Amino acid sequence: MPQDRAALRLMGLELSPYTMKVQSFLRFKGIPYEWVSRNRLAEKEFQAHAKVQLIPLLFFPDGETMQDSTPILERLDRDYPAPAMQPDDPALWFLSCLFEEFGDEWCNKLMFFQRWFYAADARATGRRLAAERFSGEWWSAMARPIAAQLLVRRMVPRLAYSGGNATNVPQLKQSFENLAALLETHLQTRPYLLGARPCFGDFGLWCNLHQAWTDPTANAYLEAHAPTLVAYLKRMLHPSVEGDFEPLDTLRPTLAPILAQEMATRFLPWMVANHRAFAAGEKDTSLQMNGQLFQQKTFKYQAVTLDELRRKFASVAGNATLTALLAETGCLAAMTADG
Repeated sequence: MPQDRAALRLMGLELSPYTMKVQSFLRFKGIPYEWVSRNRLAEKEFQAHAKVQLIPLLFFPDGETMQDSTPILERLDRDYPAPAMQPDDPALWFLSCLFEEFGDEWCNKLMFFQRWFYAADARATGRRLAAERFSGEWWSAMARPIAAQLLVRRMVPRLAYSGGNATNVPQLKQSFENLAALLETHLQTRPYLLGARPCFGDFGLWCNLHQAWTDPTANAYLEAHAPTLVAYLKRMLHPSVEGDFEPLDTLRPTLAPILAQEMATRFLPWMVANHRAFAAGEKDTSLQMNGQLFQQKTFKYQAVTLDELRRKFASVAGNATLTALLAETGCLAAMTADG
């Protein structure tokens, strides 16, 4: 049986994509929760319960805590199965999982590089973070300007970890604009990724794109070029069931280009290269992506999540419709251990 709904507490910040991802999911499921801003007043509690210095931090009534948004959503979906977040169709189920991973791991790069690479965005984000960090303190107004500058100085060097370096920025900018155009087309005839109700993939895809939209540079681009996508980003703040999932046949014409142009040529090659580099003990990952060099640090986490994605694919690999689509779009090879 689900635990007492009123006892769930979500600690995070509105500028955290993964905090917002969990918040959107709680709203979709209709699960009451208490919001706790991770400001200075909550820092002692955060440090007492957090296993890593990342948000969100979700508190369960028995004292258990979780911080990784993907397992959080999967756990809550088991505890609160209605409304369902995953299609029954095996092909759609896997595509939902694939988009969730794509959103978490690739779209985060598309948001993060703009947030901290461009000076105007970095300054704006520093001010917003400082305001959240010191909310509730009587001296907040005096501390915010200095804190904002310090936050920018601390965060800009972290671009190296997300791949937001000078070598990669042209590729990431191109990816962001191309993905926005593809989603603008795909969402013209449906409110959510796989039809008239949100799926697991929506929450992963949405959270980083929504954060990008809240920043000056990406906001200006999306408002000018992708109004349908912007409407989707707003809709996912309070997602709801508006109908059924669509059959793959009707999704395919506009979904397949996203798989072919963004997943098969950018996201999955990077995931595979990172996986191989990690297995080889290499600190940096380099690959040719669309004829351009792409390089960043190697990460264990993404190597582990690729293994999990492959495990999920293996569970439905006998679905001929799915394997045909993945083969057609160039995604299939990455789903095997030697891909």
